[in-house]
Amino acid sequence: MRDKLVIIPTFNEKENIKDIIQAVFGLEESFDILVVDDSSPDGTGNIVSGMQISFPNQLFLEVRKEKNGLGRAYIHGFKWALTRGYNYIFEMDADFSHNPKDLIRLYEACREGADMAVGSRYSQGVNVVNWPMNRVLLSFFASKYVQLITGLPVHDSTAGFVCFTRKVLESIQLDEVKLVGYGFQIEMKFRTFCKKFKIVEVPIIFTDRTRGESKMNGAIISEAVFGVINMKWLSLIGKL
Repeated sequence: MRDKLVIIPTFNEKENIKDIIQAVFGLEESFDILVVDDSSPDGTGNIVSGMQISFPNQLFLEVRKEKNGLGRAYIHGFKWALTRGYNYIFEMDADFSHNPKDLIRLYEACREGADMAVGSRYSQGVNVVNWPMNRVLLSFFASKYVQLITGLPVHDSTAGFVCFTRKVLESIQLDEVKLVGYGFQIEMKFRTFCKKFKIVEVPIIFTDRTRGESKMNGAIISEAVFGVINMKWLSLIGKL
């Protein structure tokens, strides 16, 4: 029985989606894939649908009518995974910034006792390729800011390459998760930390996308900055 599901949220990823799916299915360890597509106008969902003929029991597609944030796409996927009995649920980008081979390392970390395994760019120096310096500094110091405000013992709190064990996602009230952009990644780690689960960072090399467009914008950054303060306050008054 398969118990590992990789969730890949997409919006206009036609240049990458076929290759990333084939790369995951080419691994020596078996993973299922759920693509959560936000009705991409470039036909990303149609590409996935066509590939399901070749992978009928391993590749799944959920198409959302509303594009309302990365976090909501992942929560949709988490709920889908929990109702179908998966024990290890992964977050991964479609653009090859996360090396599919590292899925195995994240899985092994959880199988060996971690409740959450984070593919970390900053646990052993700065391991980022092809990012402009301003983007590296923004990401690196964002994680330092989160550590300072929240006490979260994770070097890469904004990381989007993660393995959750089933019990973590079952313990978090997913409908109460507030942040929807990249702040969502911070909130999920902080909620996991607050519930005293074991978080392990697995060092990875992050490579910026070479095809397609980044979804980062000023609103996402602002949400994360102010959301972290509110998140810490809620934890102090026992409402997180």
